[in-house]
Amino acid sequence: MTGETATTGGMLLEATGITKLFGALRACDGVDLSIRRGEIHSLLGENGAGKSTLVKMIFGSLEPNAGEIRWKGQPVRVTSPGIARKLGIGMVFQHFSLFEALTAAENIALSLDKTTPLSAIAAKARALSNEYGLPLDPDSLVGDLSVGERQRIEIIRCLLQEPDLIILDEPTSVLTPQEADKLFVTLERLKGEGRSILYISHRLEEVKRLCDRATVLRHGKVVDACDPRRETATSLARMMVGAEVHAVARAASAHAADAAPLLELHSLDRAPTGPFSIPLKGVSLAVRPGEVIGIAGVAGNGQGELFEAISGEALQPRAAMVTIRGKQAGQMGITARRLAGAAFVPEERLGHGAAPVMRLSENLVLSRHATDGRALIGRAGVIARGAVEAATKRINAAMDVRKSAEDPEASALSGGNLQKFIIGRELDRSPAVMVVNQPTWGVDAGAAARIRQSLIDLARSGSAVLVISQDLDELFEISDAIAVMHNGTLSKPMPIAEATYEKIGLLMGGAEPGHVPHDAMGLS
Repeated sequence: MTGETATTGGMLLEATGITKLFGALRACDGVDLSIRRGEIHSLLGENGAGKSTLVKMIFGSLEPNAGEIRWKGQPVRVTSPGIARKLGIGMVFQHFSLFEALTAAENIALSLDKTTPLSAIAAKARALSNEYGLPLDPDSLVGDLSVGERQRIEIIRCLLQEPDLIILDEPTSVLTPQEADKLFVTLERLKGEGRSILYISHRLEEVKRLCDRATVLRHGKVVDACDPRRETATSLARMMVGAEVHAVARAASAHAADAAPLLELHSLDRAPTGPFSIPLKGVSLAVRPGEVIGIAGVAGNGQGELFEAISGEALQPRAAMVTIRGKQAGQMGITARRLAGAAFVPEERLGHGAAPVMRLSENLVLSRHATDGRALIGRAGVIARGAVEAATKRINAAMDVRKSAEDPEASALSGGNLQKFIIGRELDRSPAVMVVNQPTWGVDAGAAARIRQSLIDLARSGSAVLVISQDLDELFEISDAIAVMHNGTLSKPMPIAEATYEKIGLLMGGAEPGHVPHDAMGLS
C-alpha cells in the first residue's frame, strides 16, 4: 500500500468526544481521534497529557465517562482487553504485563488461543522474532531478562495476534538504533498490508520519519493535528508543551582532570545469577568529580548486572572491587553505599524505583530514612510529617512533577512523571555519586531535557555521574566520555570529542576496541 492510499483509506477507528474523569481531574476532555486503514498515526503529548488514558480506553483497560468509539463504522463498547483483541485491536504497553516466573513463550500463550500447544507458540514466536530482527529466546525466564528483552516479548506477543490496529506505547524506548530501524521496517510492512498503527513516542525524529499523521494532546484536550513529515522536531515539541523547549547545555567541566575518582570499579567480576543472566568480567572504570560518563550497549549485555553491583543490590567477593569516595564498598549494602554519598536510580521505576501502592511522600521516606537522619524521622522513630511533606513538594516543584492529587500513590503517576520524581528524589540529596539506569525511558521531550540538564548540572557542581542508557542520542548529548558494555565486559571510556555513532556502534556489536577504525565517520 502506498503512502497516498494509506492517508486516503477508509476509517478504521473513530473516537468522538471521549472523556475520562478521575475525581475532579479530566484526564481526557472531549477527545476526537480518527485512524485510517493502513496508516501510522502518532499520538503526541507531554507526560500526563492524557495519551495513556486515551489508548487504555480504546484497548478496553478503562471505560470512558462520555463519548463514542466506532470500529469499522459501527459503534462499539470496548469493556475489556479481551473484547479489544476480538475486534482486532492489539497493544504493547509502556509498562509491561509479564509474569517474571514464566518463560517468554508461556507469557505469550496467556493471550492466545488456549488450544495451541506451547511448543507451537514457542516455534511461532522464534520464527517471528527472527523475521522481524527482534532476537528472542522463547524458553528464557522473564525474570532473568533486561527491559529491552521484555519489550521484545510484548511486541512479538502483539504481532502473533494479527491485529488490524496495533497500539505501540514507546516501543523503541529500550531498543538500540539498529533494533529500532528493524522495527520501523516491520511497521512499514504492516502498514503496507493494510494494518493501522497508533504510535506513541517522545522521540520526535522517529515520528517525523515514520508517521503519516499526528494528533497532539495537551492537558487532556486535542490542541493540534498535523503531518509530522512537514514539521521539525522543534515545532512538534512546541505543539506538545505550548512553549519552546530549551536545549541541553553541556559546558566544559571546571574540575581537574586528574582529581581522585569518586567512583571506581576494579576488575569487577560477577558470576551469573541465573541460567540467562550475564556474568561480569573484569569491569574497571573511574568516574571523577565533574564528569558524566555514559555507558552504551545492546540490551542484555550486562548493564542490569553492572547497576546491581554498583548499587549494592549484589555484593562483591572483594571489598576493593567497588570504591565510593575512597571507601572500599564492594561488601556494603545499598544503605551503606547511600550513606557513603551515592544515589541510585534503577531502570524499572514502578516496583523497583518506587513502591506502586505507596504515596510519593512514603516512597521518599523509604529511600531516605537512613541518609536524611532526623530530618525526616525524629528521635522516637516518629516520621516528621511536616518535613516529609515539604521535601516532597520541593522535589515535585523542582522537577515539574504533574499529578492528579496532592500526594498520590506512585502507580497513579504517568511513567514520565514518576521518573521525574524518582530522579528528583535522589538529586535533592546532592549526592557525590549518582548512578542512573535509563534516565529518560518513556519521557517526553521537555521532561527529558530537564532530567538531562539536571544530571549535567550535578556533575558540574563536583559530583561524579554515571549514566547507563540505550539512547545513543542522549549519551552523546550529556556525556563527557562513553564506554560500551558487550557480553559482560566494558570498553575503555572514549572521550566525547573522539566518539562517533559508528565507533560506538561497532563496539556495541562486539568489535574489539583496537579494531575500531580511528577515522570511522559517524553522525555525532
